Amino acid sequence: MVPTFVAPELGHPVPVADWCTDLADPTILVADDDEAVRELVTHKLVAAGYRVVTADNGASALRMVVTEQPDMIILDVSMPGLDGLSVCYELHSSAETAQIPVLIMSGHGRKVDIDLGMTVGADDYLVKPFNPAELVRRVRWLLLANEDLPGSI
Repeated sequence: MVPTFVAPELGHPVPVADWCTDLADPTILVADDDEAVRELVTHKLVAAGYRVVTADNGASALRMVVTEQPDMIILDVSMPGLDGLSVCYELHSSAETAQIPVLIMSGHGRKVDIDLGMTVGADDYLVKPFNPAELVRRVRWLLLANEDLPGSI
């Protein structure tokens, strides 16, 4: 038997497991081949209250999406093997992962680069070097925006 509690806004019993999941810190997957960037992003996001998992290449990032089930993904464009654009495209090509918000980070900031990122499915694009406070602001915004999507809790 699954323990339940009465959710005031719903007025009926809700499984505790669902309630506990809602209280957990959002998980963000950060994929970047540059260790210094991964460490900076991880440090800032952990300080802002997020759980962070990291990958140093695109193939690892795709595997971690399955195992970690992140609430959001931050992808560098230039990674060895499978690049961030390809990972983003793969994520948005699958019904199971299409709703996960993706923020692309890249040193390429021309309009054509940003347009390409958005075309493959990115929800936002942040040009390196970036202000860490701006990164955290965009992460918060994307997570809040994703809560309003149909099928989100």
